[in-house]
Amino acid sequence: MPHDRDRPTSDETALDDDVRADLAASAGDDPDIEFRGGKWLSALPLAFFVLWAIVQSGVLRIGDTTGLVAGMLVGLVLGLFFVEGSWATYANTIFQGMTRRVAATAVVAWLWAGMFAATIQAGGFVGGLVWAADAAGLGAALFPAATFVLCALLATGIGTGYGATVAFSALFFPAGVLLGANPVLLFGAILSGAVFGDNLAPVSDTTIVSAVTQDADIGGVVASRFKYAITAAVVAFVAYVVAGQLMTGVEVSGQAQSLFVENSDPLGLVHLASMLAVIGTAVSGRHIVEAISWGLVVAVAFNVALGLAPVSEMLVFRASEDLAAAQTLSFLPFVELVDVSREGVSAGVGGSIYSGAAGFFPLIVLVLLIVAGAQIMIRGGGFQAIQDWLLESVATSVRRAETTMVLGTALVNAMITINTAAEIAIAPYIARLGERFNINGYRRANILDANTSALGYIFPWSGGLLVGYATLTELPGQYEWFTQAMVVNPADVFPYVFHGWLLVGVFLFSALTGFGLEYTTDREADEVARV
Repeated sequence: MPHDRDRPTSDETALDDDVRADLAASAGDDPDIEFRGGKWLSALPLAFFVLWAIVQSGVLRIGDTTGLVAGMLVGLVLGLFFVEGSWATYANTIFQGMTRRVAATAVVAWLWAGMFAATIQAGGFVGGLVWAADAAGLGAALFPAATFVLCALLATGIGTGYGATVAFSALFFPAGVLLGANPVLLFGAILSGAVFGDNLAPVSDTTIVSAVTQDADIGGVVASRFKYAITAAVVAFVAYVVAGQLMTGVEVSGQAQSLFVENSDPLGLVHLASMLAVIGTAVSGRHIVEAISWGLVVAVAFNVALGLAPVSEMLVFRASEDLAAAQTLSFLPFVELVDVSREGVSAGVGGSIYSGAAGFFPLIVLVLLIVAGAQIMIRGGGFQAIQDWLLESVATSVRRAETTMVLGTALVNAMITINTAAEIAIAPYIARLGERFNINGYRRANILDANTSALGYIFPWSGGLLVGYATLTELPGQYEWFTQAMVVNPADVFPYVFHGWLLVGVFLFSALTGFGLEYTTDREADEVARV
């Protein structure tokens, strides 16, 4: 297997170093946490969270991120009572987990993508999309399939499925709903596009982590997984075309619909250039923060120069009109005087830059707590216990080994909802198992990445799905015609993430049948059992 890497971007090099640091920390010399009942009890915080999420999202059908935060907090508190000895190590591990780069990566992607999407939304990009779709005769039936393809292209270009999910949930989702597309199917198409990009993009965190942890070069990994990703994508595209014909949209007031279409300004499509600025900067090897920041600058410039949105729609300080300092600064375009004595009026900060970031604050807290729970399971030996059991009792042949790779990554992703964090947690097991049975590093990296990329957007409590849901919950306040009933419940959408399910299915089929199986070339064939 080749070990010469393509020339890495600065972002890849930084992430390589951080991934290795995270792996070293996970297996470091810090004091282990002893649990009453053994290593398996270290899984209690995450297991409790999953149970809470199933009841809240699936049974009671409550799509509330803050409720999930409460569930994770309770799980972490419960874990304390099963710790032997001092609770200090357990408490310190929570802080240690919350400072991991894998959590910060997701947070940064959400904040920057949220600001960018809200800003081009303020500039009339949704109206431009509606105008273009209406002019091209793109009906409701084909809109989900088209959305899947376009979201996949954006996610692949910028290397973050999270960022693509935020952008398309804020922009393409309301446009599609207005045109008559089924909201659940449309949301599923957005998540599927994000899965495609996370899985295939060379600069994606999941791609880099899967390659680094399995001792494979990124270029070779991407090339080797292309056939699997495209196969699943083609079938998913057909499925969205067919489902789009069968699934009807929600009722939108005919008057509101006609008025919105009539008032849609094609000039809003200028923000396609803003999106291209993000893609072009990211593809050139720049950091994702830099790429989205340039897109944000271009979007603000277009809004102001073309009169698409005033400065106050992007950033505004609403201060009391009785305040002398506020009166002095009232000439500024981002300072607005308000009468705070009126009911419902208060001083504060507003605009797309503020609201685009603020909507993700509960989800950010949830992510930090989940990664803390994962760190407790690592320090408590829970992941090691799972690995040892699978290695000794389940993975007794090559076929079984690869099948347990698929199912093992699924289990970890059910507990750790941030796909990059889940990859880092399960990666040592995939590497050990692959080395035992002489399985090629590309193959191991592909199994690892496909499952974590897909399932990170499928489970109703997964980070990828929740970031899209958080974006959808902001839409009723942004469009008069958009009602709360149009917001998709996380428990409803997971069957319609077609590309995600197909990607998992492709690798499960490959594991069971041996399709595409490759071995390393630097070991003798008779050293391992191959059945």
